Amino acid sequence: MNFSVGSEQPAEVVVDLCWESDEQPISGIELRPHARSRGAVTWFYSRGQQPHDLIVGLGPEEGISADRVREAAGNAARAIHKEGFKTVTVRLDRLVKQLTSSARAKPAAGAPTSAAACEAADTPSGAAVRGAISSASTMPGSPAAASTTAEAVVTAWAEGWLLGSYTFDLYKSKKEARTVEQLHIVASAADSEDSAEERALEQAVKLAFIRAEGTMLARDLCNEPPNVLHPESLVERVEEHFAHRPVGIRIYRDEALEQLQMNGLLTVGLGSRYKPALIELTYATDPQLPLITLVGKGITFDMGGMNVKTGRDLSDARFDMGGACAVLGAMDIISRSGIPANVTALIATADNMPDANAFVPSTVISYPNGLTVQVGNTDAEGRLVLADALLHAGRLGAQEIIDIATLTGNVGQALGLKIAGAWGDRPFVEALAAIGEENGDRIWPMPLIDDYEELLHSDYADMNNMSPIPYGGAIVAALFLRRFVDKSARWVHIDMANTVQSKAAKGYYTAGATGYGARLLADFVSARARLAADTGSPEG
Repeated sequence: MNFSVGSEQPAEVVVDLCWESDEQPISGIELRPHARSRGAVTWFYSRGQQPHDLIVGLGPEEGISADRVREAAGNAARAIHKEGFKTVTVRLDRLVKQLTSSARAKPAAGAPTSAAACEAADTPSGAAVRGAISSASTMPGSPAAASTTAEAVVTAWAEGWLLGSYTFDLYKSKKEARTVEQLHIVASAADSEDSAEERALEQAVKLAFIRAEGTMLARDLCNEPPNVLHPESLVERVEEHFAHRPVGIRIYRDEALEQLQMNGLLTVGLGSRYKPALIELTYATDPQLPLITLVGKGITFDMGGMNVKTGRDLSDARFDMGGACAVLGAMDIISRSGIPANVTALIATADNMPDANAFVPSTVISYPNGLTVQVGNTDAEGRLVLADALLHAGRLGAQEIIDIATLTGNVGQALGLKIAGAWGDRPFVEALAAIGEENGDRIWPMPLIDDYEELLHSDYADMNNMSPIPYGGAIVAALFLRRFVDKSARWVHIDMANTVQSKAAKGYYTAGATGYGARLLADFVSARARLAADTGSPEG
């Protein structure tokens, strides 16, 4: 489909947005309170040649965010596709005007406006990253921190529309209809003829495509059935996808894994006919910048190994590669956006299957940092393969490490299904949380309780991969990973087991994989690069 921006154009459908507090008619239409509520989508059909009206509720003006705009766009997209219309005009100009006026009247509270001020206010530099996040909807390649409200709103709307229109119907004989061919966005005053502004808004749309397509790459990979996507085919897809990008690719398999003593991967992969691998992607436009390493858990199907999962529906076990998908989606966004960065992605991929050759409980795994791990439960395999990747990040000289994984069901019991948990370097956790509030990949800072280290005790190895009690499992998993992180590196662990999928279509999510984490990680790298540019220091 085609997107365009400019003054209002004829279309079959006109989309208007409204606040919960709007009591004046919208496009001449008086709205009942429920039609103004957040998530509401209300049709007003025309009987003549006039366009149909779709009114989309934004909810209260307080706390409006780019993510609320994305949510509205996703709801609108599905409603219009369902009706079969082909041309749409969406009026964002009123929203842009209101937000711009509000920003002028009330400066944003919170972090200092300049990166330098942040540095003076708080250290280490992770705290300064928070200040560099003027909007999670802006990234280098668009006007970055100086981008206008109109650009941020247009990017958010286009992004939400694309993500809300997403469908994974590759294996359906009857495809889901996606009928809209032309979406026209009105984001400024009707009499505006500012060509520079129009070009900037067109760039905002292009940015939305990059961000949405990176997220949809993550969704596609995660949604694939396990008979199609396994460790070996994942390697092939990654090589094919990034072959023509400014990204270096290196694959560690077989003897290469043995030479690096990646015994976690080698052990977990024993039960599958598909060999495990470590995928290394490098994007380094500026090697002087701190090396950020993104680590993703890529268990393409998790049966639990010999501690076989007993759930009635195990098809969701394909989502256990959600962390890897997030990292790959982020690298897609980063490499296409031209962000100045020094980033390495590490994907630890394997299957965790029961088999005559599979590893069993009480197995002891030796790691090259000298630690030995007793396997208390083969279904706690994610931390075993992540340990290899974290050690490799240290070998590469990573200064900042973010690992992301569907690691524990325990995190969902604590935070529900919409917020991931994050542990580690506090300023960087807070920086990620600030980004997530804007882009919808929300996280919550979680504690690393040293007293819980005793729950990793083993009678005949340095540590156990499983706590003996069912409480605090997500914290214990984070403590396990911490033992494999280079002490000189700043580190954050994100447990996204609860946010990897959506059971139903709502907002810009559709049923299936969410693509959680792709935009979160890309936006963090962007903010980090912006901070370095603002301060003139590669260390931020």
